[in-house]
Amino acid sequence: MPHLRFAAPKERRVAIVTGGARGIGRACALRLAEEGRDIVIADLLESGPDVVHEVEALGPRALFVRTDVTDEASVRCLAARTVETLGRLDILICCAGVLGREAPFLEQTAAEFDRVLRINLHGVYHAHQAAIPQMLARGWGRCVTITSGARLGATSLVPYGVSKGGVYSFINALGNAYPRQNVFVNGVEPGRALTQMVIPRFSPEFLANPPVPIGRYSDAEEVAEVVEFLASERNTYTTGSVWSVKGGAG
Repeated sequence: MPHLRFAAPKERRVAIVTGGARGIGRACALRLAEEGRDIVIADLLESGPDVVHEVEALGPRALFVRTDVTDEASVRCLAARTVETLGRLDILICCAGVLGREAPFLEQTAAEFDRVLRINLHGVYHAHQAAIPQMLARGWGRCVTITSGARLGATSLVPYGVSKGGVYSFINALGNAYPRQNVFVNGVEPGRALTQMVIPRFSPEFLANPPVPIGRYSDAEEVAEVVEFLASERNTYTTGSVWSVKGGAG
């Protein structure tokens, strides 16, 4: 580690990754594991145990906890199970999310609006409520949540855009809540990464030449690089920020 006057010593810390069974969540779990973090995959997908095996192949301990992020009790059980099994909870990465139905606003239902917000926004709230007390007790913690440029308004994805706008506000608020206790809360805005949330929505021709200044969409692993830094001891002065990983300005 470079000389950073206020950096905590690097330790074998424990990270929860919600939505860690695939996509950006899986990439984040593996990237943190490469840094020696023990990993808890919190997801409803059956591929969660497969990611646990991938993490264990890198050396750290790993655990799959089937978790419904919309259910406060489920998320609190996740945090308790993490501490009971792995001894601590230092890092929270919130990647659990759904795009929802792409449709004009008047075709969106209240039920769909509620479903998307419960996963994308309430899930982030529940996770931070459960994790931050553990971090405050140890005097160190890092939280990183995936947001989206849709927070500025997405005509055919109103529930999704509203949920990500709420996440953006949440990050700004909590980023200023605990920095003196060395608990930082940040976000990453990845634009479009080549995951199952993006690839099925576009033609191969569009994906080969998207309208992005850099000329391509990102791999999930490129987003995970930024997440790993924000979740690390090397991050000594960034909190309440949302970092853009979009292949261009804006």
